[in-house]
Amino acid sequence: MKEILHATVLAGNCVGYQAALELMQAGADGVLVGVGPGAACTTRRALGLGVPQITAVADVAAARDDIEREEGRRPVVIADGGMKRGGDVCKAIAAGADAVMLGSPFAAVKEAPGKGYHWGMSTASPVLPRGTRIKVGVAGSLQEMLLGPTSRDDGSMNLMGALRLSMSCCGASNLREMQKAELVIAPAFEGEGKAAQRIQGVG
Repeated sequence: MKEILHATVLAGNCVGYQAALELMQAGADGVLVGVGPGAACTTRRALGLGVPQITAVADVAAARDDIEREEGRRPVVIADGGMKRGGDVCKAIAAGADAVMLGSPFAAVKEAPGKGYHWGMSTASPVLPRGTRIKVGVAGSLQEMLLGPTSRDDGSMNLMGALRLSMSCCGASNLREMQKAELVIAPAFEGEGKAAQRIQGVG
């Protein structure tokens, strides 16, 4: 007699509506979204493959919403790749993600086994690897990174505090409401809003 294994199934590396829809229709409980945007991943440079992360999340979230309307169940959308700061997490949720996968922020906490180093991914090819070990340093404790308190103003610590404050600014009292926030595509720069700090050597 065969036993049936009841397990949660997550499917990864999805970046488009149709593929996500078919994975969810086949029974996937959740979909990991992203190809190539990670801090230690070189897939985009090496292979030219990838989709902008916010576009990928929005497309997969649309598939999830259609599955919920048609089947009454809501697979989880997990944004996976390139998120290092509170603003990245907030934008992923606003684009439709239910959760985020974080690599380098966790690698940079005191408790991490890598002691300030991060291996973003592994690939089977010994002649064309698409990931490398990078130094991320040690930024603080797991508590500080997730929940604060922090005195750093670069968005790298107290990620949940950043999400809560962003949600309040958008008038959202929960993640479902945050997922309905209006998105506007506009150019942004790493040094945006930091001119005075740069001149004075602070922040």
